[in-house]
Amino acid sequence: MLANLLAVDGPDTVAITPVTKAGLADWLAAQSPAVAAWVKAVGFTGEAGSTVFLPGPDGAVARVLAGVSALDDSWAFAGLPSALPAGSYRIDPTGTGAALDERAATRAALGWALGCYRFGRYKKPSDKGFANLVWPERADHGEVERAATATALVRDLVNTPACDLGPAELAQVAQDLAEEFDAAVEVIVGRDLLDRDYPAIHAVGRASPREPRLIDLRWGNPAHPKVTIVGKGVCFDTGGLDLKPSSAMLIMKKDMGGAAHALALARMVMMAGLPVRLRVLVPAVENVVSGDAFKPQDVLKTRKGLTVEVGNTDAEGRLILCDALAEADSEKPALLVDFATLTGAARVALGPELPALMSNDDALAGDLLEAGTAVDDPMWRLPLWAPYRKGLDSKVADINNVTTNGFAGAITAGLFLQEFVSKGTPWAHLDTYAWNGSARPGRPEGGEALGLRAVYAVIAKRFG
Repeated sequence: MLANLLAVDGPDTVAITPVTKAGLADWLAAQSPAVAAWVKAVGFTGEAGSTVFLPGPDGAVARVLAGVSALDDSWAFAGLPSALPAGSYRIDPTGTGAALDERAATRAALGWALGCYRFGRYKKPSDKGFANLVWPERADHGEVERAATATALVRDLVNTPACDLGPAELAQVAQDLAEEFDAAVEVIVGRDLLDRDYPAIHAVGRASPREPRLIDLRWGNPAHPKVTIVGKGVCFDTGGLDLKPSSAMLIMKKDMGGAAHALALARMVMMAGLPVRLRVLVPAVENVVSGDAFKPQDVLKTRKGLTVEVGNTDAEGRLILCDALAEADSEKPALLVDFATLTGAARVALGPELPALMSNDDALAGDLLEAGTAVDDPMWRLPLWAPYRKGLDSKVADINNVTTNGFAGAITAGLFLQEFVSKGTPWAHLDTYAWNGSARPGRPEGGEALGLRAVYAVIAKRFG
C-alpha cells in the first residue's frame, strides 16, 4: 500500500487533474479547442469515479481527467490505483501545477494507499499491479502511514478465517506489536482465567479446544494519562447452544473485529508516540458447541461480582467484554473505549457503514462525533436510555445478558456493558460492523475499519 506512494516524480509521470461535474465547463473553457472537443467526444461529464485520458502531441497519455465529487473527498482517488494503467502519476488539481491543501492532499494519499489494499493470503495475486502516486506535496506522511497500516491490520485480521486466526493467533498479533513498539504483553490462558478472576471469559470460551485467553498489552510512561482500549475477540461465533443458522455464520470470522480495531488503534497510538499510558485488553475466545458449552439459564459470575443469567448464548460478546471492562475500569483511566461487533440491531438501525456510539460522557461523545465528521470516519450516537435497563432484570441473578422483548437490542447491549463501568470513568462503546458487504473505491468487500481514525483523532487531540 505505502509502496505505491512515491517520493519523487519521474520523467514518465502522468498528471491527474480532478474535476467536478459543476467545475468541468470552466476547466474546459480554459483548454484548447482540441482538448475540449476530445473530452466532449468521449462523453466525459465529470461524474465521480469516471476518467478520461488526454493524448499528447506524440500520442502518449499526457494527462488524466478524474471525476470527483469534491477535492477533499477521502475516496476521490481511491479507485484510480486499480483503474489506471501501471505507471506513476501525480495530482495536478488545476492543470497548472498548483498543489492541494493539506487536508485534501492527506486524504488523497490515504485514499490512494487504501485503494492499493489486497488480501492475498490464500489466492494467487493478479498479474495486474497498482498504479503509483507521487506523494501529494502537502500531505501529512505520518497521518497517512498510521491510518493506512492500521486499516490494513484490521482488514487482514478480519479477513483471515478462524482456521488460521484463533485466540492463540490473535494473542501472537499483540505480542508482535509489543515487540515492535517495546510494549509489555501478558496473556492469561485457560483455567488461569478462573484463578485470576475472569470467570465470564472462561465460561464463554471453555467449550473450544482452542483455550480462551485475555490479552493485556501495556505501553508508555506510567506517569502519563491512562487510555484503555478494549476489543471483543470472538474469533468465531457459532452462537453456542443457541446455534445460529448456517447463513448467519458465513461471516462470523469477523466477530473478532472489535479486537482488530483495538490492536490497530494501539498501533496508531504507539506509532505516533503519544504521551499516554496505553492499555489494551482483548478477551479472545471461540463460541462453539461441545459438552462443556455454557448453557441458556446458566448463571455466570463476573469479575465485578455481579451475577449474569444467560438468556441467550449468542449474546456472548457482552459476557467476555464485561470482565475486561471491569478490569479496565479498576484503574480509573482518563479514557476508556471499547470496540465490538456486538449486535445485529445496530446494523438494522444504522446500516453497515455507521458504527453505533454509546457513551456515559456527553463531552466524549461530542468529541467523537466531531472527529468522525472531521476525518470522514463517521459514527452515530444512540442513547443509553435508562428506562430500558429494566428489560435486563433477572429473577435469579443480578442481570440477564439479553431482554425478552427484542426491542432496542443495541441500546440494551450498551446498558449491559455500562453496568461494568463506573459513572466517573469517561467511556465510549462502539458497536461496529467491521465489514464491507460489497466493494467500493478503496473499500474492498471484506473486513473494514470503522470508527478507528475518529477515536485516534480524539486521543491525539486530548492527550497529544
